[in-house]
Amino acid sequence: MSIIMYHNPKCSKSRQTLALLRERNIEPEIIEYLQTPPSAAELDHILTMLGIEPEALMRKGEIEYKEYFKGRELSRAQAIDLMIQHPKVIERPIVVHGDKAALGRPPEQVLEII
Repeated sequence: MSIIMYHNPKCSKSRQTLALLRERNIEPEIIEYLQTPPSAAELDHILTMLGIEPEALMRKGEIEYKEYFKGRELSRAQAIDLMIQHPKVIERPIVVHGDKAALGRPPEQVLEII
């Protein structure tokens, strides 16, 4: 079963998570989500696997969060669509293994689904 990692190489937690996987001889399929954001269906499925709502997967310190999300009443679908349009607000890294997903914060958290 393949392992997918939504990765931002500029993020230290994302790099640490990738290194942790590779230390265990796990080479995930890497998706640099800033260049290739997930589709709405993919992000919705990831949120379901994580057991969280879109707001919980947002980086609230990002300018895009403050411009497009903060203080707005958005439906789940609206929030997901905006997250795809502004992927910088998506928290990272996210690792998907089969029907499970984990956020690499801290990086060791992804080991729970491997």
